Amino acid sequence: MAKIAYILLCHKDPEGIIAQAERLTDGGDYIAIHFDARARASDFDLIRARLSGNPSVTFARKRLKCGWGGWSLVAATLLAVRAAVDAFPRATHFYMLSGDCMPIKSAEYAHGFLDREDVDYVESVDFLKSDWIKAGIKEERLIYRHYFNERTHKWLFYASMQVQGRLGLARKVPADLQIQIGSQWWCLRRRTMEAVLGFCDTRRDVMRFFSTTWIPDETFFQTLVRHLVPEHEIRARSLTFLLFTDYGMPVTFYNDHYDLLLSQNYLFARKISVDAVELKARLGKLYSATGQHFPISNEGSSLFQFLTGRGRIGRRFAPRFWETESSLGRERTLLMVICKKWHIAKRLVDRMRSVTGLPAVDYLFNEASTVLPDLGGIQSTLGKRTRHRRALVRMLFDYWQTDTLIVCIDPANVELMQDFAADKSTVRLLEVECDFSDSYLIGHARRVGLAGDRTPQDVLDRLLPTIRYDVRFESDKIRDADFSKLMRIRELAPAAENAVALADFLDISLEKAREIADTPHLFLD
Repeated sequence: MAKIAYILLCHKDPEGIIAQAERLTDGGDYIAIHFDARARASDFDLIRARLSGNPSVTFARKRLKCGWGGWSLVAATLLAVRAAVDAFPRATHFYMLSGDCMPIKSAEYAHGFLDREDVDYVESVDFLKSDWIKAGIKEERLIYRHYFNERTHKWLFYASMQVQGRLGLARKVPADLQIQIGSQWWCLRRRTMEAVLGFCDTRRDVMRFFSTTWIPDETFFQTLVRHLVPEHEIRARSLTFLLFTDYGMPVTFYNDHYDLLLSQNYLFARKISVDAVELKARLGKLYSATGQHFPISNEGSSLFQFLTGRGRIGRRFAPRFWETESSLGRERTLLMVICKKWHIAKRLVDRMRSVTGLPAVDYLFNEASTVLPDLGGIQSTLGKRTRHRRALVRMLFDYWQTDTLIVCIDPANVELMQDFAADKSTVRLLEVECDFSDSYLIGHARRVGLAGDRTPQDVLDRLLPTIRYDVRFESDKIRDADFSKLMRIRELAPAAENAVALADFLDISLEKAREIADTPHLFLD
């Protein structure tokens, strides 16, 4: 059975470190601790004194002063790893942790998970070819020597790179290595860790190279494991659940995230808020639990992207800038049907086609599979359609040789509606207000990846108000845009009332509009 030696790098919260060590070793595992030399000596003395009687705890033989982005973090990790390898000969795996990590599965589950496959878990992708680095310097991390820390000596950090560049001092990567990059939270087997330590002892050139690279904790182990271990024995993922904001800052978890964390396909999570006392207590008890069942839904990342994405469409930040193109034509009329339930809008527009004879297109800016004529490639992707939206719609007018065109659009695309409404052409909008049951919203969450078939009910219960608010927010945003020609039909309104709005929207007789409003099962889900 797997026995884990946890490698814990920490610099604060001595009581939390003591609790973490006791918790993990009570589960039958081991822990090797490196406590930052920058921290108070009295804190380290307290940790050593309280854990001195625990045979499953060891300490790095030396404490280093660690700085983010520097070699010191890798050096401290290696010190803790060597201490663990020597002290715990029965350890089968070595798992990297920080003081902000907490288990989100039981020890029983973690051991069974690691026993299932004889592999290493380390996120590692090609450094140069991948887009893992989202911002900042990239190749410069490797080809220049970094003796100054960017956070504490920013001017010297960048001045040093400029000088090396002007003097032609760029260096080459060791010829036999393909540099990899990934999360520093790995879990490696014993034979892999011993191979890495042996490599470190014999390849001083590689150690010198990495010791002056920038942020080597994201490249050192990731590269060496790929160099030493066959690819089929590597799972390129971390077992620690973490999320980052658009600004590269780690997302912090709080008391109400317990069920969400347990449903993720990971063994640990970071970062847990220092104020999340209840969450820490519950997760602490969890590790020693037996017979615990963990339904995995794994919707954490998509849920976070969904929630933060609301800001990117104009809630907190400036609205998107849509590139402008020439007018659709002063004599033309664009009719936009706005509806969150796409199947209802398609049913309504199909009825409009048959009654009025007007050409119509379904969700051309939202659904890649929308059937469109060949327009020379401009219609091939959603990105192209949106970037060249006016040119696309002009071509559709020309293709059907019409001056009136109906299109469907999702309520989230308010900025796109505003762009068309500002055109010289006539633009009329019809918002279709639907009733949203809890079961429909849950189905919607599953369709867009916010939840899975095994998402716990309590997670769904917390998710529902968010989705319902999001739908309501989109409708409010449309009203706040103050469109001059906005009509509205409602699921709960009588057909006669809806017919009046349809007549104004389509500029047809009330009799024809009533034919459309009376469409059987129009609002049926």
